[in-house]
Amino acid sequence: MANQPRAIGFALITLLMWSTVATAFKLTLAYASVLQTLAIASVVSSVVLLVMVAFSGQGAALARSFKANWRFTLLAGLLNPVIYYLILFEAYDRLPAQLAQPINLTWTIVLSLMAGFFLKQRIRRFDYAAALISYTGVLVIVSQGDVTQLLQADWIGVGLAILSTLVWAGYWTLNIRDDRVPLIGMCLNFVVAAPIVLVIWGLFDGALPPIEGLLGGVYIGLFEMSLAFVCWSLALKSTDNAATISNLIFLSPFLSLQLIQFVLGEVIHWTTYAGLITIIAGIGFQQIMHQRAGGVAPVKTS
Repeated sequence: MANQPRAIGFALITLLMWSTVATAFKLTLAYASVLQTLAIASVVSSVVLLVMVAFSGQGAALARSFKANWRFTLLAGLLNPVIYYLILFEAYDRLPAQLAQPINLTWTIVLSLMAGFFLKQRIRRFDYAAALISYTGVLVIVSQGDVTQLLQADWIGVGLAILSTLVWAGYWTLNIRDDRVPLIGMCLNFVVAAPIVLVIWGLFDGALPPIEGLLGGVYIGLFEMSLAFVCWSLALKSTDNAATISNLIFLSPFLSLQLIQFVLGEVIHWTTYAGLITIIAGIGFQQIMHQRAGGVAPVKTS
């Protein structure tokens, strides 16, 4: 049954967790490598999700789902967490958090285009218009108020941040065909992916980070990769108005910028706010138009 106060509560908890993610990424990557961070976070998330599945009494369903969907699970797990977070962490390692975080928002724009190309869904003119608006916002952020800054920007880092949105949108495009229970599906993805990540870490890194990096990886595994997903799912299940809940999450990037400023000490340029508002305007425009057309893309803002 719908319980709007409960839904809003879970949505606000999710908002707070996602608001800390950009800061947590930068703090952790100051002490740990990309592979170390991903290895720790993936293992922690796998354990947390397994515990949640066990407590929900779905252990047998987990085994049955893996047996029936192991190929799909392997592909989904390679996309998320392996490929997605490798690229995203590398982008955060190269870019200021105030730049990497807003770019990550544009994945919803990419999703509608990708679904059109791969699932033969109709791409409307407003999808292209929304993409133009949002990526104009990205250019505004990269410029930092000076057009010449566009020539000096770390375009490899920017490219990686944009590439991460392609991978994430690809993951959600794949999940349109996913008939697994969400918690079981996410758990299986991480359980399959964690050994792969550990092998990659062992081959190309093999070292353990200092305690600061270890704790940061644990935090990311708990709050970005597992608990936030569960709270967001509970929020959507508890509401009778998903649009209202989804709109709350647009507060997350603005809270995130405050943490970036006060914890990381980054000077937030006015262009970051202007660009972020432009990106959200593009996403909001697209979602309003999709509502009128009969469908809304999912929202994730971390």
